[in-house]
Order: sequence, then structure tokens, then C-alpha cells
Amino acid sequence: MPSAYGGKKDITMSDIYYINGTAYAGKSTMVKLLARKYDGIACEENYHDRLDDELNEKEFPCLCYTRDLKDWRDFIRRTPDEYEAWINGVAKECEILELRILEDLKKQGKKIFVDTNISIETLKRISDKEHVLIMLANQDISVNRFFERPDREKQFLYQLLMKEDDPSAAMANFRECLMRVNSKEAYDKFLNSGFQVLLRDDNRTVEETFEIVEHMLKLET
Repeated sequence: MPSAYGGKKDITMSDIYYINGTAYAGKSTMVKLLARKYDGIACEENYHDRLDDELNEKEFPCLCYTRDLKDWRDFIRRTPDEYEAWINGVAKECEILELRILEDLKKQGKKIFVDTNISIETLKRISDKEHVLIMLANQDISVNRFFERPDREKQFLYQLLMKEDDPSAAMANFRECLMRVNSKEAYDKFLNSGFQVLLRDDNRTVEETFEIVEHMLKLET
């Protein structure tokens, strides 16, 4: 199937629906609800983790950094420049793994809903506007509410930060790291990607948001 952006698709993935965007926009929730309603496959946040054990550190240095890390204090002590470079590297490596996993999953003959790290550029090559949705939350939310989630990983990092010699300085540095990767530039790239965009609205219910997502992805029955 030809891409809406011109050229030929690298892989046939006409039953795969991608949701990309910023943190706290509701991507994971929508992926789970879509898969449940349409008897599909949910590829939730970090679904590529299933391949961690087989990764080669020379091919995937950024993903192997956390896999092989001995002292997690090194993780929270990085500078914003180091953190941003690592995040960008992780995204590129995750894309490689996601495409491998999706190529295999599509053989099951079901719709697939993906909370994805695949870049805007690659999505334009392998998909089209009806199969991609960008969900965005205000940049401040990703920083200020990072530790509000009960995720085991986030709470682990919070405890590490609180055990530093100067917890306030450690937290300030980590928040600066988060601000760097949740910048206005990154937000605007999503906003102006050419794909459909849904902005977070705390006045909407989850059910209302789900109906909008269905409509935007043309999945309504």
C-alpha cells in the first residue's frame, strides 16, 4: 500500500495504529482500550523491553546502559546534556527493536495498537495519516508530575535522589534533565508533524477521549 506521503512502504503494516507524543498525554491508556475493544494486540510503553536480554552493547549502547548499570546513582547524577543524548540514543535504538517486533506480530492477523517511540520521519515512511495519532500534554506536566505515578521505576529513582548528599540539588538537576527532553522544540515537532494531534484536556473523561481517538483513527463501528 503506498504511503500518503509518497513512495512505497518499507513494510506492509496497514492494521497497525501508532500513538506517539509526550508523556502524560494518555497514550498507554488509549492503546490498552483500543486493543481491548477491537480484540487487538496492545504494544504498551516500553514493550521492546522483552528483547533486553539478547541485546548487544555495541549495537545498542544506550539500551544496554541501563540493563548493565551497576550503580544507579550514576544514572541520576548525569548532566542534562548527557541525559538528553542518552534519551535520543534510546529512541533510535527502540525504533529498530519496535520494527522487528511489529514485523513479527503482524503475522497474527490482528490489529495492533502501539505506544511508540518510532520517529515522525519513519512513521511517514511506513504508515499514513489514518494510522498515526500524536497525543500531547503540556510540557510542564511531564516534569512536575514525573514522580506522581506509582511506577516502580520512578519511585526507585525518587528514593535515590532523596538519599543524595544534597537532595534538593539532585532533584533540581534531574528536573533539568526532564525539561531538556520535554522541551518546546520537541513539543512543536510533534505538533507540526503533519499527523493528527490530540491535546490533553483534563475536562474530558477517559471515555470521551477514547471516542475522539476512535474517530481520528477511523475505527468507529
